[in-house]
Amino acid sequence: MSAKTRVLIIEDQAKIVHWLARFLEQSGFDVLSAADGRTGLQTVWSEKPNVIILDLMLPDMDGFDVCRLIRQRSDAFILMLTARVEEADRLVGLEIGADDYIPKPFSPREVVARIRALLRRAGGDLVKQDRPLSYEGLILDVTRHHCTRDGEVINLTPTEFDILKTMMSQPGVPFTRERLISEALGFDYAGYERTIDVHIRNLRRKIERDTQNPGYIQTVFGVGYRFGSGEGSELIGEG
Repeated sequence: MSAKTRVLIIEDQAKIVHWLARFLEQSGFDVLSAADGRTGLQTVWSEKPNVIILDLMLPDMDGFDVCRLIRQRSDAFILMLTARVEEADRLVGLEIGADDYIPKPFSPREVVARIRALLRRAGGDLVKQDRPLSYEGLILDVTRHHCTRDGEVINLTPTEFDILKTMMSQPGVPFTRERLISEALGFDYAGYERTIDVHIRNLRRKIERDTQNPGYIQTVFGVGYRFGSGEGSELIGEG
């Protein structure tokens, strides 16, 4: 792992920050911290961290608002920390662009494992497929981490991009939620199947011409999802 990997912790509880920062530093990360949302946002803009660990309960701003603002200008991975027990609260975070969440109390080893899984997706996996994927006007440039539909740029979160890449690489192939989690996220997300539904809903809202009649991401009832029909897909530059 590169020592240049930068992690920002936005958390107002000093003991948690100290404890987590120490473990992250021992694991080879550069660590920054901010005790409130506004300072956290300023740090995101100035320091451009690779990963942001965001507590949802901040003293000056709601963590959801911080997440929305970060996602408008940054494609850093966002890992939410939350003491909220309601699943709906956690899913809202994913709806607005977070990549993952960890409920409090948590193990610092789990946080490190999740971060490493996120970074593996951004690193080694993407270089294996360097030709853009194309399907009926939708183009996914894996090397540039860039998505367009009919020439219009579509802004995807890192997790949305990886899910779409996984599905576009195997058009027409049905994915169970468990398989999509494993292949796209590269981590054992047991019990996190609902998060896939949230990310799929976000993707459809961004890429589909008609979300009520999706042409790209199809629901396979009783199984999960597939991308397209398997016909009309191609790798640009193939052949």
